[in-house]
Amino acid sequence: MQPDVVVNCAALSAPRACETNPTVAMSVNVPSTLVKWLSSFTRTNTLLIHLSTDQVYEGTKSFYKEDDETLPVNIYGKSKVAAEEYISKNWSNFVILRSSIIFGPQTISPVSKSLPIQWMDDVLAKGQEAKFFHDEFRCPVYVKDVVNIIRILSQRWISDGKKSQLLLNVGGPSRVSRAQMAETVARVRGYNTSLIKPVSASSIDRGVKSPADISMDISKLIQTLEFTPTSFEDGVKLTINTIR
Repeated sequence: MQPDVVVNCAALSAPRACETNPTVAMSVNVPSTLVKWLSSFTRTNTLLIHLSTDQVYEGTKSFYKEDDETLPVNIYGKSKVAAEEYISKNWSNFVILRSSIIFGPQTISPVSKSLPIQWMDDVLAKGQEAKFFHDEFRCPVYVKDVVNIIRILSQRWISDGKKSQLLLNVGGPSRVSRAQMAETVARVRGYNTSLIKPVSASSIDRGVKSPADISMDISKLIQTLEFTPTSFEDGVKLTINTIR
């Protein structure tokens, strides 16, 4: 049976792993097999919602818009640009969501990957000084906002049947560094913020280039979906409440 909507979250999303094996990164992150499968149906109207990344942007300015040039600095970003191009050329009904860091509660079936807020909470709970980047900026997005965005898009397609070729930045309303993220966690938890030691991202070799500022303008998302994003602090509070 042909699906009405397919949400593609599959990805090799660790930038260093992508840098180490670009062939695997391209084969996983470009959904050619999925699109070919969808093309096997008589009707080519399934809505494909594809999760991309803010790392398609170069990272040399603040608040990128969807029509800004994509100049990724690493293989992960390049593979996601290739995925966007493949979908736009080979499928006629799609929404591409360029997501920032997704944060929120652990999933029902726990993931092994370190979750950002949980990791910061664990580090700060030890009462020891910890280093956090002060010069890399992102717009972290609360996971339930991402779910709601996908729900709204799916319901619109099912109800009105109008094909889409839509590209949206999906971030939260705040441009924050890792140090600012950690400070928010500390305030919510009541930890001593003096434990947070801001350092430059250039001081640590992560084995892969990382864009400095890929904060995103999300006005198109808000206007198109009439959507109100969760603030970073509120998202942290909702996340922390599920930890303990």
